[in-house]
Amino acid sequence: MRITAIILTHNESLHIARAIRSIQPFVDQICVVDSGSTDGTTDIAAQLGAEIHTHPFVNQARQFQWALDTLPIRGDWILRLDADELIEPDLAHEIATRLPTLPADVVGVNLKRKHIFMDRWVRHGGRYPLVMLRLWRHGHGRIEDRWMDEHAVVWGGRTVVFEGGFADHNLKDLGYFVQKHNQYATREAIEVLNQRLGLFSRREALTARNTSWRVAAKRWAKERVYNRIPFTLSAASYFAWRYLFQLGFLDGRSGLVYHFLQGYWYRFLVGARVMELERAVAHLSDKSAICAELSRLTGHKLVAQSAPATDLDVRDEQLAPRH
Repeated sequence: MRITAIILTHNESLHIARAIRSIQPFVDQICVVDSGSTDGTTDIAAQLGAEIHTHPFVNQARQFQWALDTLPIRGDWILRLDADELIEPDLAHEIATRLPTLPADVVGVNLKRKHIFMDRWVRHGGRYPLVMLRLWRHGHGRIEDRWMDEHAVVWGGRTVVFEGGFADHNLKDLGYFVQKHNQYATREAIEVLNQRLGLFSRREALTARNTSWRVAAKRWAKERVYNRIPFTLSAASYFAWRYLFQLGFLDGRSGLVYHFLQGYWYRFLVGARVMELERAVAHLSDKSAICAELSRLTGHKLVAQSAPATDLDVRDEQLAPRH
């Protein structure tokens, strides 16, 4: 079973060598898709044997889907890995030994991701395990077309879970964490407004069958419940749930920093950003005009559109399991 790994990069010289070395024991092809790094990221990756491809960045979902649609993928399986993530040796061994033995009806593998913050594993607050579909058979998966919180989905079979170590360990400082989440807040606000206003197509793709059931349940709870509660209440309630009821306080001082910033400050920021953008377009009724104004305010190019059937929709319908 050959495996092709795809890693998206932009100025990831601090992480890229670690990520590549963690997968070299079991991966046959490594494709790095770079969007204009200036810090030597691509030189490091090339020296370690990765194939380098460049493509302008719009968002994570479209960048990765471009890779799936365009690159000369040789693997029977595809591994999605972020540059600041790494596969630990026990999971590398599990993939190498278990993957060839999986029956033909298994088309996806969920991995249990751990988050390392300030060099400490965040074990509580609902942050472990984060079960994510990151490995799938070539031709049986795609990435959701979303501005934020995009996931891989598969068709034509079932998924299984591997138990080995899979870590998200960003080595940059707290300033980068804040800056990154500020950018995430704008992208997530776009998703919330699209959900409310129907500006462009949203493909409701996640189910317990085509991805991790935890991811599907979390998406349902966020969009059907959380996003309908005033953010001044929902952000505080979510932090209390994570920190108290899900035992986030057991993660110590660094855990308090993480749970507060990611579980309260970030959620509050998303809500405030939604309120700001919603007010800015309240006087507009035409979807094209709304998208144009949101594009100006966010710096992201948004285009109003309907949701006609696409080739992917047709393929998904043809390959979807029948009951």
